[in-house]
Amino acid sequence: MDSSANAIGTLGESPLHAALKGHYAQPGDALEADLKGYIIDILRGAQLIEIQTRSLGSLRPKLTALLPQHPILLVHPLPKLKWIQRQPAAGPLPPRRKSPKQARLEDAFRELLRIADLLPHPNLTICLAFIEVEEVWREDGQGSWRRKGWSIAQRRLLGLYSERRLNGLADYAALLPPTLPEQFTNAELSTLSHIPGSLAGKMTWTLTRAGVLKQVGRAGRANLFERLL
Repeated sequence: MDSSANAIGTLGESPLHAALKGHYAQPGDALEADLKGYIIDILRGAQLIEIQTRSLGSLRPKLTALLPQHPILLVHPLPKLKWIQRQPAAGPLPPRRKSPKQARLEDAFRELLRIADLLPHPNLTICLAFIEVEEVWREDGQGSWRRKGWSIAQRRLLGLYSERRLNGLADYAALLPPTLPEQFTNAELSTLSHIPGSLAGKMTWTLTRAGVLKQVGRAGRANLFERLL
C-alpha cells in the first residue's frame, strides 16, 4: 500500500469515520488504498468497503467508476441513539443529554436519493448501520440556525446495534409497508409507514428512479405510484 495514499485518505478523518472503519476492517485488509486514482477506505481483495457518514452524493464519481469491476459495500450509519454534549464558550460543561430523535430505516432515503440510479447495480450493497453516537456541540456562532449557532465539532461512535444490508431491488421493495394498496400516494405511504410526508416523497422518488416503483398517474393533485415487483 502506498504510504502517500494513506496520508491523503486519513487527512481530517473524523472520529466516527475512523471508528467505523476500524469496526469493519479485518486482518489482511488494505486501509486507505489507492485504486485507479481513488482512495478506498478498506480494500479486501477485489471487494471495496466505503464508510460514508455524511452525503452519499460525494461518492457518486467513485461508485460510477469502480462499480463495473468491483463489488462495493457502502456503510452508512444511522443514529439509533444520540447523545449531545455541549461545550459552551464560557462556564461549566453541562451534562450531556439524550436526543429524542431515533433514526429508522426510512431515514436512509434522505441520502439514498443522491445515488438512486446506482442502487440497482448488482455490485453495490448498502449497509445501514444503526449506531449509538455522541455529538459534541461547540458554542462558536458558526453552526446552523437550527442549532442557534452551535457547531457540531465531533461525532464519536459509542456502539453499534445492528445493520441492514440492501442488495438488489427486492431488498428495497421490502422496505415498503406490506399493507400499501396496489396504487398509492405519498400521503398513504406516510400514514402507513408513520413517517413525515416529505420523507415519503423522498422514498417514492428514490424507488421510482431505482426501478422499484413507477408513477402511473395522479389522484387529484397527488402523484400515484405502483410497485414493479
